[in-house]
Amino acid sequence: MAFAITQTCCSDATCVSVCPVNCIHPTPDEPDFGTTEMLYVDPDTCIDCGACADACPVDAIFPADLLTGSLQVYAGLNAEYYAGRETGTAADPAPNFHRWSPPTFDRAIPSDFTPPDIAVVGTGPAGMYAVEDLLLHTNARVTLIDRLPVAGGLVRFGVAPDHPATKRIGETFSRLHEHPRLRMRLGTEVGRHVTVDELAEQHDAVVYAVGASSARDLGLDGEDLPGSIAATTVVGWYNGHPDVPANAVDLSAERVVLIGTGNVALDVARILTADPDGLTGTTIARHALERLRTSKVREVVLLARRGPEDAAYTSPELLALAQRAGVPLVVDDGDPRTAAVIDAGTGKAKLLRELGREAVDWTAPPAADSRRIVLRFHSAPTGIVGDTQVRGLRVTGPDGPVEIAAGQVVRAVGYRGTPVPGLPFDEGRGTIPNTAGRVEDRSGAYVVGWIKRGPSGGIGANRTCARETVATLLEDITSGRLPVRTRRSPLAALAARIRGR
Repeated sequence: MAFAITQTCCSDATCVSVCPVNCIHPTPDEPDFGTTEMLYVDPDTCIDCGACADACPVDAIFPADLLTGSLQVYAGLNAEYYAGRETGTAADPAPNFHRWSPPTFDRAIPSDFTPPDIAVVGTGPAGMYAVEDLLLHTNARVTLIDRLPVAGGLVRFGVAPDHPATKRIGETFSRLHEHPRLRMRLGTEVGRHVTVDELAEQHDAVVYAVGASSARDLGLDGEDLPGSIAATTVVGWYNGHPDVPANAVDLSAERVVLIGTGNVALDVARILTADPDGLTGTTIARHALERLRTSKVREVVLLARRGPEDAAYTSPELLALAQRAGVPLVVDDGDPRTAAVIDAGTGKAKLLRELGREAVDWTAPPAADSRRIVLRFHSAPTGIVGDTQVRGLRVTGPDGPVEIAAGQVVRAVGYRGTPVPGLPFDEGRGTIPNTAGRVEDRSGAYVVGWIKRGPSGGIGANRTCARETVATLLEDITSGRLPVRTRRSPLAALAARIRGR
């Protein structure tokens, strides 16, 4: 029986590299890679060897015939991806049933390559994929820097605590912390404890993997009222981020409106309506768990500007939410366009066919004896209502403006990068201007991850991104564009500068 990839797929393609029959697609050299919601196993080609399951860093791959409960649907989703799709033709009856792509040698590193000293700023997935590439494929000495006192970045502080399999990729990264050519400097902030110029002095190259940690603003009236917060704050709150105080999230409102329907919005909705007992034993912050036990939240509304066929969430995350026991997911069908698209089964809308539908009375409080999540489509926010505290959200509706009575509004409309003092910054895109990872007008500086390309792509997308940046860095060194110098230990020099402040 074939294997199947399931909900927690991180798309970093570790499984692709170990598959002996090339049955996992899209591969990194195929056009669809990075645009599909996950990777898929071809059930007609899989030989049931289990190599992919052994290699998967997030435990997302299982024998299709052993899938149970909410995971059963993934056997069909994997097969559906290959329906009518040409994945290759047999070149030889054995051992490979698909032709392999021709080998490529896109890096030329000389045998006398002088070990460079490279700093990587940021311990999240983007930074750690760059570190992995540098340590495993070159003789570089790496100094790993993070402004927080603990490592992990997005994996530690961005992944929801009820997704332990996804968080497990952090174990893959943490093994690199013990590498003999790596030194760590935690609790060190660029621009506060050390400058860009000082890092450049002590290293041949510096890779900035600082992510996109700030929230996008909507520019709505009332956006600064108490009770209006960013999803980044809520995520940091339940994950115990050091920058977010324990009392940052107030759960005294019966109805919470989330503006946005991306995966982060779904995470927040799921945690706010979760049974606290089910989160015991997870990585959720203790203060968040205690507050959830006394929470008055009964209804969370996910607000989307567009229709269900264009929703921002991925199919696996929506399926997981829809199949969760004890917390119904319903669709507000006050707009006839919503029901029409769901019934027609267009795109992601087909996933909502089995959900309940209801014309919700937004002026009335939610039911007091249960919790639920409501999806409202074709509805854009126009203003947050309240004097000294949020009491509602004005939105568009099919028959004119609608006010949703709510005591809290959470803005989940995306992330943006923040400037690094001493480096150029594109205010419009929220990124550091670069070419293939090489920072513009700053020799020896490179970027990777969301600060490089903007807030798009999940954890696994950073592997390909990091490979491009590291390739650019190595090209600069081997071509002589970036000379490698002999110097004392960069970590010792960096520590001395920090102590001298």
